[in-house]
Formats: sequence, structure tokens, C-alpha cells
Amino acid sequence: MKNAMASGGVRVRLTGIRRVFPVLDDAGRALRGSGSGVVALDGLDLDVAPGAFVALLGPSGCGKSTLLRLVAGLDRADAGTAVVEAEEGPAGAGGARARAPIAYVFQDAHLLPWRSVLENAALPLELAGAPPEERRAAARAALLQVGLADADARYPAELSGGMRMRVSLARAMVTRPRLLLLDEPFAALDELTRSRLDDQLRALWAELGMTVLFVTHSITEAAYLAERAVVLSPRPARIVADRTLALPAERTAALRTEPAFAREVRALQEALESGGA
Repeated sequence: MKNAMASGGVRVRLTGIRRVFPVLDDAGRALRGSGSGVVALDGLDLDVAPGAFVALLGPSGCGKSTLLRLVAGLDRADAGTAVVEAEEGPAGAGGARARAPIAYVFQDAHLLPWRSVLENAALPLELAGAPPEERRAAARAALLQVGLADADARYPAELSGGMRMRVSLARAMVTRPRLLLLDEPFAALDELTRSRLDDQLRALWAELGMTVLFVTHSITEAAYLAERAVVLSPRPARIVADRTLALPAERTAALRTEPAFAREVRALQEALESGGA
């Protein structure tokens, strides 16, 4: 259950999204003419409610990462609109209001090796101009949430892969985002570490109430984490399934062995296969 101090999520609306990447010649120049572009997304519509946890599944190269970048404002669609809306009104490209706080977690932790764990976690607030004591206090609180309170003076080279990803997650959470975008953040980790981080991520979502879009290739991870799973076809991506998962709100490791979980995993597998994955 989300607590009274939750940051609250935002609505995400994608309407008629089309994104075409040019094909480049040997000199790095875009080729002209019909058929010279790679269509990643074409006519894609998606509406995500505030506070929802949505997993995005699909084959490699189908446009999942492109979709996240469009939502984050790191890329622009060639057609259609990508809008992030807070309760007080729309925020995004062309809007009059500031964008709702958005955090992005990549597959690689991308930590600065010369900065301590605490300094890495505090970086977004430092870039935003927060006072030193304020940003250090917020970073310590975020590290506590991911179980790294005793590692704040260590450096990235001294951490395991799972610990580095937890620092990356703490760095994302330090601004108390209303929208969290994750692009296969745990893919390179061993299964046990990955399962533990899945639990931590879902606990953070339950506490803060943010909207989450989570890209993964793991069907079981999608079923375990998300309330809703969206399955995309091969490029150009289209939605072949949009499924609300019939699973309890409280998720524990035991859920993975239950028949209801197996049914949801099987349904997502069938959607991927029917979509040409």
C-alpha cells in the first residue's frame, strides 16, 4: 500500500507515435529516398495511468528503448505526441509547465568512478543546485532504501555488480521522481541478485507511488514486478497484447511457484510468439 508521503505518479500518453531512424552511408550522411529509414515505431498508442507499474516486453531491436527515450524527452518522435501529465496539468514538450520529475535507470549503472557511493547518489541534486547538506541527507536516505547505508564511503570499483545497480537505483530515487523509466537494469546480474533487486524495486514503487515503465526481456520478471504487461511486436513495434496481470498486490518469492503466476507467464509467452518474437 502506498503511504501518505508518496510522491505520486503521473499519466503517460503516447498517441500515434512514429519514429524513423535514417540509414547512414559510409561517411555518416543520411541516405535520401524512400526505404532509406529504419522504422522503429509506427502509429503506436499507449496510455499509462498515474502510479501504474507497466512492463514492456518484446524482441531485441523492436523499439522498447526508443519508446522510453521518447517518454523521457531524450528523443523526438517524427509523428504523434508523447505527453507526461501531472495532476495539475500537462508537462512536456511545448507545455507551459515544468516537466514532472523523471528518473531513468539504464542497463549499465554508469557510476562516476572517482566519486564515492554517497557522491554518486547525490549527483542529480548537486546538478540541480541543492545545498550540500540537503543533497547528502537525501542521498543517505535513498541509499538506506536500497540497503546500502553502510557503503556510502566506498567507491564503484569496490562494489559488486548488484551493489552498483543499487547505487544507480538510489541515484534515480533521490529526486523522488513521479515517473521512473528502467531499461533492462538488472539484465546483466545473476538470478539471485536480480530477484532481490526486483523485490527492492517493487517495494520502492509501493512506498512512493510513482509511475513505472520497465523494459525487460524476462517474461518472469515482467510478471513478477508489474501490474500490467505490454507486449510489442518486432520492428516496427505495435502492441500485440496489453494485459492486466491477475496476481496479488503483495509479491513474494513464493508467488513464482504458484499456478496463477505460471498462467500469466504462459499468456505473455504466447503473446510474444503470436506477435512474431
